[in-house]
Amino acid sequence: MSVIFILIACSLLLAGSFLGAFLWASRSGQFEDDYTPSVRILFEEESMTPPSLRVESPAASAKGGNNQSSTKPSDQCQKTTKK
Repeated sequence: MSVIFILIACSLLLAGSFLGAFLWASRSGQFEDDYTPSVRILFEEESMTPPSLRVESPAASAKGGNNQSSTKPSDQCQKTTKK
């Protein structure tokens, strides 16, 4: 029977810590901007890394630094339209 009291005390302690974390997050402004994350995926942005600090993959540097795929656009259309 004493185990149930230990479990209740642990659950209340855990619930209190989650409540404290939620209150801390809401007071520090974590939930202020709820619009930007939902539309961020819609915009294509360049890398935020300056060109002088970018590191190319070994495969890209072997191709001459060109990051384009080897297939032609017409090949890609044919692959997607065939069923």
